[in-house]
Amino acid sequence: MSTVQHPDPSDRPARLTVGVVGAGRVGPALAASLQLAGHRPVAVSGVSDTSRRRAEAMLPDVPLVPPAEVLQRADLVLLTVPDDALPGLVTGLAETGAVRPGQLLVHTSGRYGARVLDPALRAGALPMALHPAMTFTGTPVDVQRLAGCAFGVTAPEELRLAAQALVIEMGGEPEWILEENRPLYHAALALGANHLVTLVAQAMELLRTAGVEAPDRMLGPLLGAALDNALRSGDAALTGPVARGDAGTVAAHVTELRRHAPQAVDGYLAMARATADRALAHGLLKPELAEDLLGVLANRAVDGSATDGTDGTDGTDGTEGNAR
Repeated sequence: MSTVQHPDPSDRPARLTVGVVGAGRVGPALAASLQLAGHRPVAVSGVSDTSRRRAEAMLPDVPLVPPAEVLQRADLVLLTVPDDALPGLVTGLAETGAVRPGQLLVHTSGRYGARVLDPALRAGALPMALHPAMTFTGTPVDVQRLAGCAFGVTAPEELRLAAQALVIEMGGEPEWILEENRPLYHAALALGANHLVTLVAQAMELLRTAGVEAPDRMLGPLLGAALDNALRSGDAALTGPVARGDAGTVAAHVTELRRHAPQAVDGYLAMARATADRALAHGLLKPELAEDLLGVLANRAVDGSATDGTDGTDGTDGTEGNAR
């Protein structure tokens, strides 16, 4: 359990007025966290009914106003909109004169660094990218989860200490990410977190198909242990039929998936190939067992026949799976 404590707001007066442009799941949680640290949310903008209700629940008594008015009222503005919408929003705010000199402008996109805020920088704003490496629910539990949460921080060198201080005040832990490394940083988080949800959801569906009444209870302890082992030991934590080179078992998996969940086959094969590569590289998969296994993962059975019922004469040489 994290020991990070938010400052008692009664210990000092509010130091910055805070505005939120984009009342999705992230913005209201960050503003509420900054409020606990002694800052004062003063304005929030939201378009959909859901976002407006979320803002009213997470930031009660904070007025809902248009984005330009948020910037008029706030010293610190959180731009918490989808990645693809961020460049256009920044350009529009700068061109309409909404940005004030000396105003702290913070976006929470994982993809972008501080350069996406260049139009606002030219208008005198102080740009920062503070991306919380956390999944958000849009409920008050998000504020608690920020305690000990890592933030990917990118900002001009002269604003580095200020950016890190804001993260610490929200209960987070700053991790400096170079501007040019932001897309790779974000891809890593998406691979680990977003795709995990897909894998778990697919596993639960397959367990239900297999007759398991409570797949969440079955998977919970297993996945918790696997995650803990992976974070502690990396590739050394690999287990299962791929790491052991059990080609027959993997072939049986592929056969059953083709029968019951054909939409899961491509994902299974892709992850199994990646697992085999890592197991081989780290000496967990014996080379003499790898050939049959890789044959299965190239969509072919151990005996050389195609696992999908074809004869493999579809214009390929039967090894296309290793190249995908």
